[in-house]
Amino acid sequence: MDKELHVVFGSGQVGYPLAEKLLESGKRVRVVKRSQGDVPEGTETMLGDATLESFCHEACVGASVVYHCMNPAYDTKLWAATLPRYMDNLIAAASKVGARLVVLDNLYMLGHTGGKPMNEDTPVNPCSKKGAIRAKVAARLFEAQRSGEVRAVCGRAADFYGPRGSLTMFGEYFWKPVLARKAGMSLGNADTVHTYHYIPDVAHGLATLGCATDEQLGGQALWMLPCQPAVTTREMVRRLEPAVGHTIPLNVMPSFMMNLLGLFVPMVREIKEMAYQWDEPFIVDDSRFRERFTMRPIREDEAARTTVEWARQTYSR
Repeated sequence: MDKELHVVFGSGQVGYPLAEKLLESGKRVRVVKRSQGDVPEGTETMLGDATLESFCHEACVGASVVYHCMNPAYDTKLWAATLPRYMDNLIAAASKVGARLVVLDNLYMLGHTGGKPMNEDTPVNPCSKKGAIRAKVAARLFEAQRSGEVRAVCGRAADFYGPRGSLTMFGEYFWKPVLARKAGMSLGNADTVHTYHYIPDVAHGLATLGCATDEQLGGQALWMLPCQPAVTTREMVRRLEPAVGHTIPLNVMPSFMMNLLGLFVPMVREIKEMAYQWDEPFIVDDSRFRERFTMRPIREDEAARTTVEWARQTYSR
């Protein structure tokens, strides 16, 4: 019997470990990406531009499940131009081939929550340009799902950390100085409780949604992906220290410095509108996922050890 085909758009932070997880579960996996690069051994690779509807349809032929893990460079104008096209094209492609569409999303569209834990019922209330873009794209997905245009499910996650997380708060700009026994940098209030999603948990959560039966999903189109309990950024750093083997000093960038750097550094300018997420508790409530599925997040100590091993391999050069 032919293996069920799962098509993963994107081979970055989450797409790569998602493809690995699907291979482990016995699926045939096709990774779709723009250019040549690293993909898990055993996957098919298809190169092309996902802003083209015809290409997306071609890439999805034969698929039972399609995963949307693409995210363009962290630039508001690029997001506005690209994210709606990605969503429209994958909705159309998944609909044509009769596949379930599984979408990875973040929490930007929820805006300020007053510190209340965020779950699947938290209202959309964006307070940033990027949040407004995400809200528009999510609304398109859920309307397509409600109308029967496509069978879709969305998994949401907060800030990432872990292997392959080079563009996260615990990425290159954190690990390079830390591994040189210098202070790591925090761009937000390091003493505010904040949910950090471990990247392998995100990938496993998406695979769980993709492989679930219709009965397991129960018609629910939105899920908060499983995560470890929220802690402060400072506590996250303390959690990493045993695997690093020494104390990690932490420098916190004050808001006035972020505003000043934003005048000259494009990435800081893009990030600073999201700093509100560290001004109040930013907590994900994943209880519905935990109650419905058997998957549980990887233990904190194991996640810390694996993260440090990846950081040493990546940045100790």
